[in-house]
Amino acid sequence: MVKSLLGLMISTRQPKSYYDNRKCNARLVINQGGTRSGKTYSILQVLCEKCFTAQNAGWVVSIVRKTLPSLKGSAYRDFLKIVSDEGWYSETNHNKSEMTYQLFGNLFEFISVDQPQKIRGRKRNVCFINEANELTWEDFFQLNIRTTDQIIIDYNPSDEFHWIYDKLITREDAKFFVTTYKDNPKLEPELIEEIERLQEADENYWKVYGLGERGSSKEIIYTHWKPVKEMPGKGETWYGLDFGYNNPSALVKIEQYEGGIYADERLYQTKLTTNDLVERLKDLGIGRNDEIFCDNAEPKTIEELVRAGFNAKPCDKKEVKEGIRKIKGLPLFITDQSSNMLKEIKGYKWKVDKAQRVLDEPVKFNDHAMDAMRYAVFTKLSVDKFEFITI
Repeated sequence: MVKSLLGLMISTRQPKSYYDNRKCNARLVINQGGTRSGKTYSILQVLCEKCFTAQNAGWVVSIVRKTLPSLKGSAYRDFLKIVSDEGWYSETNHNKSEMTYQLFGNLFEFISVDQPQKIRGRKRNVCFINEANELTWEDFFQLNIRTTDQIIIDYNPSDEFHWIYDKLITREDAKFFVTTYKDNPKLEPELIEEIERLQEADENYWKVYGLGERGSSKEIIYTHWKPVKEMPGKGETWYGLDFGYNNPSALVKIEQYEGGIYADERLYQTKLTTNDLVERLKDLGIGRNDEIFCDNAEPKTIEELVRAGFNAKPCDKKEVKEGIRKIKGLPLFITDQSSNMLKEIKGYKWKVDKAQRVLDEPVKFNDHAMDAMRYAVFTKLSVDKFEFITI
C-alpha cells in the first residue's frame, strides 16, 4: 500500500521552498537561496508529489546537474532517500545503471551535462536543474527547448554576473523565489550557528550564503587557475584529504606535470564515518603506495587509515597563507568534473575587516576541497623539504 501523499499528510512544517514550488505552475521557476535553505530536497519532494497526483501519466522528469559525480552525491541521493523514507522504493522500478526510477507510472531520469547524448535526447515534461549556475547558457538552452511543461532551477547566488540574472529572471513567464537558512525549520542548531558566524567573518559570504542575495566578486584568493577536461596522466600524483562529517569529507588528487599542478576532485561527501571513508577510498582505487596528506588535527583518523592499509600522513599546515602562496606560485589547472571544487575556488577569498582592510586569512567557509588541495601541495612541495647549499 502506498504511503500517504508526500506533503499533504505530514505533520511537520516544511521549508519555504516546498510551499513555493508546490503552488507554482509557471513555465520557469527560479529558486535562489542561501546555503542550507532546503531548496533541492523540497523541489524533489514536490516533483514526487506531482507524479503521485498524475499517476500513469507517462511523464518524463529530468533531474540535471553539471557533472555525474556531483549529481550522484546530491540530488540523486536525496531522491532515493525520499522514496525510501516514504516506503515507495522498489528494486524493480530502479534502473541503477541508467540512473532512472519509475514512480507512479512516471519516469525520473538523472542526467548530467557531461552526457550530451542525454541532454540532446528525447523530450521531457519537467526539468529540474540543480546548481544551475554551474551550467553555461548553451547547456540551459539545449535543456529548455526539449522540455514541454516546466523548468525548475536552484542555485546559490555567488556569481556577480550570470546569464540567470540577465536572461531568466527578467522573463514574463518566470516566477522568482528567494530563501535562506531561516526558511528551513529542519536545520540543526549547529549548522545555524556556523552560518550565522559569517556575519562577523565576511560581509559578502553572509550576503550570499546567509541572506541568499546576489554576491559581488572581491578579494578572491585564486584567480590564476584554468579549467581542463582531464588530468594529464603523465606526472607524479598524490592526494590531499580534509576530514568532515556534517561538513563534506573532501579528497583531491594532485598531479604535477610540466611545472604545473593539476587538481581533480575525487570525493566530496557528508556523513562519512571512518569505515565509510575506508570503503570509499578502496572504491576509488587508492593504492597502498599512494600518498594521502590529511588534516593533521585528526591523528586518530589518520592512524585508522594507516591500519586499513593506506599511505596516510599528517599534512604540514603551518601558516595557511604560506600554503596558499605556494599554490599561487604555480600554474593551476582544475578538471571540469570537479564541480564542488570549482564552486569553492570561485568563492574562496580573504577576510576583510570592518574597515575594509584585507587580512592574511581566508574566510573559513565552503573550503573543504581548498584545504585538501593545500594540504597536498604545500606538504609535498614545501621548500622546507629541500636543503639549499649556500656558497
